[in-house]
Amino acid sequence: MGTYIAKRVLQFIPVFLGVTIILFVLQNVVPGDPIRMITGGRDVPEQTEEIMRINNHLIQVDENGNALRDENGDYIPTSLVDRYLHYMGNLLQGDLGTSYQKKVSVTSIFAEKYPYTIKLALCAIALEAVMGIGAGVLSAIKRYSFWDIIVTLFTSVMVAIPAFWLGMLLQWFFGILMKEWTGGAFSMPISGAGGPASPYQDWMHYILPAFTLAAVSTAYTARIMRSQLLDVMNQDYIRTAKAKGLSKRSIIIHHALKNALIPVITYIGIDFGAMLAGAILTETVFNWPGVGYEIYRAITARDWPIVMGGVTIIVVVVMVINLIVDVSYAFLDPRIRLGSSKNEG
Repeated sequence: MGTYIAKRVLQFIPVFLGVTIILFVLQNVVPGDPIRMITGGRDVPEQTEEIMRINNHLIQVDENGNALRDENGDYIPTSLVDRYLHYMGNLLQGDLGTSYQKKVSVTSIFAEKYPYTIKLALCAIALEAVMGIGAGVLSAIKRYSFWDIIVTLFTSVMVAIPAFWLGMLLQWFFGILMKEWTGGAFSMPISGAGGPASPYQDWMHYILPAFTLAAVSTAYTARIMRSQLLDVMNQDYIRTAKAKGLSKRSIIIHHALKNALIPVITYIGIDFGAMLAGAILTETVFNWPGVGYEIYRAITARDWPIVMGGVTIIVVVVMVINLIVDVSYAFLDPRIRLGSSKNEG
């Protein structure tokens, strides 16, 4: 198991380097002068511009730190390799750069935004686990019944509806229509994450975006749970349990459900990593102050340090969550542990 974990961690290195190279190249092929983006298009004194280019490692300097110019008097730009190495050196020290628009460090921006994304992801994954697993089990044990048809219909609709459209429908129904029908007595927040005034009101803000974020994943979880449970119920050890006279409920709870949950837990774990990466569509629709919405705003404003920093954090989070899922899968399934032990031997 230790060798397996070490190999998975070592696989992070080429993936991480590949992502940073792609991001760095994209940043440098996009039209536009970084200094003009930093200054917002305003003209600045030549000396100030030179200092900014030196600080951002855009031009070459001599041993005294003065900018180098060619025979035409133009600045000599640094090579892409030198700029990438400078970028990676800062990145490995935890420096994600400074926002062009906000003039503050990208690290501090995401330190402020990430708690909102984490709390939203936790709410969404809880809904996905409870509703998805529950619906899948109900559909399997009531196969071809009315409840099975309802679950199948619900999951088909949820998979087909785009997240942004579902979010706007929920806003319209629970935020506008319910307010009109009840005369303002009841409605749900449709924007933002609330304030410090009331914890109850804060959690009300999580309901609609969490349901929107979890909708498609809940449908897939229910489908996987149904198919896995039906497959397990046809295994030989289940037939043996039936022959011993165990009740159907006891067989499902103590024998079938444990094995059927293995791929479901794997899917939920990977999906949780994706949610922690920031749901751009959901957070944008609900004006949620999280990572996804911050990256969306940075893209529209061409604030590349935030975009690159956000994607870098997302890659690291997803890789770590995938590692945790792989390790937990090995602990849940003894066959994987046996296989890894043989390989190590």
